[in-house]
This record gives sequence, C-alpha cells and structure tokens, in this order.
Amino acid sequence: MKKLKLFYLRNCPFCKRALQYVDEAKAEHPELAEVEIELIEESEQPDVADRFDYYYVPTFYLGQEKLHEGGIYKDEVVEVLRRALD
Repeated sequence: MKKLKLFYLRNCPFCKRALQYVDEAKAEHPELAEVEIELIEESEQPDVADRFDYYYVPTFYLGQEKLHEGGIYKDEVVEVLRRALD
C-alpha cells in the first residue's frame, strides 16, 4: 500500500468537506482505515506544494500520480482511497 498525499488549504470549504469524506469513508469501509494520508497544507509547506503540478485544492496524489484535483464527492474519495490499497 502506498501513502496518499492530500494538498489542501485550511480555510477551503471543499478541503474541509474532503477531509470529512475521508473520515466517513474510513468509518464505513473498514478496509480503507489503514490507508495513510500525508496532509500538506500548501500555504504552510509551499516548498513541497511547488514540486507538484496542480491548481485547485483538495488534490490527491499517489506517488507522483495525480488522482483527483478540486471539489470532490464522497464516492470519489472512496475510489481514491481504494487506489492506495492496490
């Protein structure tokens, strides 16, 4: 299993919703509970954020592969978490 990276901004409503969906997905799907997510607040870690190609948050990466960028729905969060299990 690979660790996901989640780029976000603290005051972004879409990011807050994505984090809520992550918690809900892990609670509803026990197999996803073990997926690790490295949270990167882009304004606090610009040196890390600048090494990745994205414009909108939240953005999920698996290694160097962008899995999702921008507003996200719960079913999409589940799919992102499942990709980390492969």
